[in-house]
Amino acid sequence: MLGLLEIFVLVLTLALSFIIFVPLTGVLVRFRANYNPKGLQLDSEGNAQPHTGPVITSYFAMFKRVYQIEGWSGLYKGLMPTLLSTLFVTAIILLFMDTPSPSHGKYVAPNTSILGTLFYSILMMLLSLPTSVITYRSITTPLRLPYLNPAKSLRVLLTPTERRKPWILYLTPGLLAASVLHILIVVLFLGPIRRLLVPPLETGAFEKISFWRLGVYIVVMIAATIVLSPLEVVAVRLALQRNHASADYNSISQEINADADEQEAEFAGNEEDVIGLRSETDPYLGLLDCGKRMIDEEGVFSLYRAWWITLLGVLGSVASAI
Repeated sequence: MLGLLEIFVLVLTLALSFIIFVPLTGVLVRFRANYNPKGLQLDSEGNAQPHTGPVITSYFAMFKRVYQIEGWSGLYKGLMPTLLSTLFVTAIILLFMDTPSPSHGKYVAPNTSILGTLFYSILMMLLSLPTSVITYRSITTPLRLPYLNPAKSLRVLLTPTERRKPWILYLTPGLLAASVLHILIVVLFLGPIRRLLVPPLETGAFEKISFWRLGVYIVVMIAATIVLSPLEVVAVRLALQRNHASADYNSISQEINADADEQEAEFAGNEEDVIGLRSETDPYLGLLDCGKRMIDEEGVFSLYRAWWITLLGVLGSVASAI
């Protein structure tokens, strides 16, 4: 059991991480989600129409735009689902995992075998995937969501089909594949390379570090960004793609109910939306289809939005490896 001091430190650490990382994560999600096609789009009658959404070319430009349109409340969109999901995962770790001091991160697994780490990472991903979907959607919605009314928020963020069948979130085309592939690369490829090139050292043994191996490891981490960054960008796009009516559900009534729920909410911005989202009438069909369409419609660099954040994440593991 944790003592009072450990609980206080844990709460303080989580609070500081929310204050700092919720706005940064929200800007990242919006930057990667913003739909910015290169060419003309076709309307319902087949006529070419220029794209009218915002053109944001950098992470910091997106930060400025969010603040200008929605203010501080816009920067802290997604706070409540992030808080609830973090508390839920932390409670599971404290109660069921042999991890005395859980850290805030995506794949922070106990020090165990490769298969044990893989099982742990996939389990935590499956537990957190629905809350990740809700968090991403709460960040990107142009509507103002109440902090203390989760039922109303879920009516806006989820389609009637998703509320009726919550497990359908796991069947969102390509989303589970992108998440699992990310884990496989991190655990089965980067993990063994880390153990081989930068084995854990005892305290005070800094002089024993092989700097040429450390250099090779850093180069490998940089190369891994080429694969991991597109997976993270695609995962954001797919998580925002809502699952509409199934074959045994009335699609017309679903659309009416969804519109009624959204009309009850106020817009967070005064004049315009922060980002533009791709039309749900022409959804991505899966992981590869999403990547291909992003390249065709928005250019290959759309897959590398804020790639340097992915790079900082993988390089951060260098410090924890020594």
